[in-house]
Amino acid sequence: MNKFDEIVERRQTNSVKWDLTNEIFGTSDVLPMWVADMDFKAPAEVLEALKKRIDHGIFGYSSIGESTKTAITEWAEKRNGWRFKKEAILFSPGVVTALSFAIQAYSEPGEKVLIQSPVYTPFFDMVKRNGREIVNSQLILEEGRYEIDFNDLAKKMDDPEVKMMLLCNPHNPGGRSWNVDELKKIGELCAEHDVLMVSDEIHSDLMLFGNKHVPFASISKEFSDRSITCFAPSKTFNLAGLQASVMVIENDSLRRRMDETLHRQGFFTLNALGSLGMEAAYSHGAAWLGELNAYIERNMEYAIDFLNNQVPGVTAIKPDASYLLWLDCRGLGLDDKEIKRRLLHKGKVALEEGTKYGPGGEGFARLNAGCSIETLKDGLSRVKTAFSS
Repeated sequence: MNKFDEIVERRQTNSVKWDLTNEIFGTSDVLPMWVADMDFKAPAEVLEALKKRIDHGIFGYSSIGESTKTAITEWAEKRNGWRFKKEAILFSPGVVTALSFAIQAYSEPGEKVLIQSPVYTPFFDMVKRNGREIVNSQLILEEGRYEIDFNDLAKKMDDPEVKMMLLCNPHNPGGRSWNVDELKKIGELCAEHDVLMVSDEIHSDLMLFGNKHVPFASISKEFSDRSITCFAPSKTFNLAGLQASVMVIENDSLRRRMDETLHRQGFFTLNALGSLGMEAAYSHGAAWLGELNAYIERNMEYAIDFLNNQVPGVTAIKPDASYLLWLDCRGLGLDDKEIKRRLLHKGKVALEEGTKYGPGGEGFARLNAGCSIETLKDGLSRVKTAFSS
């Protein structure tokens, strides 16, 4: 049996995905396929490293060793051909936290931050909660693939109050991986209008169907000098609960400003297990990840074929990356409230509603296919039931 076929009981483990459905959706009688964590065990090498550390029995103040930074730099170079010095690395409990830190470090209250909806919900939350104003350049969906409206993007950047851009690459929820030409155009606009780039690349290891990830900062020194790149092992290796992520800031001045912001917030280092899990994953997880991505590809192919052929009115958008599947439900002729109601109360399945992702998310839903094929088939059957006549 493929190790990813194993059904692991996650209820009563304080799992947000499995134990909080009643609080979040108002019912416990649903199959949760919403929040972005997988139902797979982490790589054996990670589990062994954590067990060894736990068996040591002492959890005093800890630091992040050079070996952890080496694992990060070698991972980035081997997978994406991206070279940067260990000195460029700072840490955060998570990418969302890093986005908040970046907004605090590089903009002032009342200034504007550019995003591209529909996009990961915390992009909106972190901008608003930090007292900044959202400027949105909505993506265009053309023939089942998101494209950037560069004319609109340039127009929005022309506003001198726009100080930074939050880029989602690969894109969540649409699954789009931006290619080098697109990233060059974005970077050139940022340079022209003096806009700082904060690139969320947390899904970059989960590339599917032969697609390749291009880190924004890897394109040129000009881009690396005016950007902050955020990534983590959390999505890749299902380690979100360890709360450990990376910020790569190659510009010395920008890095000093971020370091000051971290210290002002009272953040000094990662927890002992978080940094250890990160190092073990990046040092030993490549083979496991190759198997995972192959499994996710098969899940995606099955889900797309099922939905496009057995659920009239629902079209699945094939992703370039990630285990998240964006469902276009507009063909059903239902409003968002009714889509949600039918999924929860008729199909008994909990998906993320598209409206959470801002303008352009209306009539969509996001499904998490990072689970066993058995669970996926169950979930897809529930979606079919939800929208049956």
